[in-house]
Amino acid sequence: MAVVGGPIQRPLAMMMRPISNTVRPDDSLLVVAQRLRDARVGAMLVAERGDYVGIVSEADLVRKAMANGAPAEQVLARAVMSTPVMTIDIAQSAHDASDLMAERGIRHLVITEEGRVVGMISVRDLLRYFKNWGTL
Repeated sequence: MAVVGGPIQRPLAMMMRPISNTVRPDDSLLVVAQRLRDARVGAMLVAERGDYVGIVSEADLVRKAMANGAPAEQVLARAVMSTPVMTIDIAQSAHDASDLMAERGIRHLVITEEGRVVGMISVRDLLRYFKNWGTL
């Protein structure tokens, strides 16, 4: 992926993180929590046979499992993952990403380029961007 233009023209390319870690639908929430901690991220894609089938976030762990007293080692990622995965094209603006997150009530978006997954951004990434570059 070639990044054309500066941070103002291509903000999603500038702020996204590549997808380097995933979990499987059959991973326990204990494994998911450990992977999130080790990668220092708030969400991971759930991958099955080369496809991204969902996303699991820290909020999913808390709201859908832990708060209900479910043992983390007995609940699987597939039980709490959000699906479908919400995506935004890399050519869209930071404002578009922010609007989509607010509209859908989500904190993470998967970035695509020509239909391929190339990265992910979070609300925190957007806040950092707006702090540094202002509202465009």
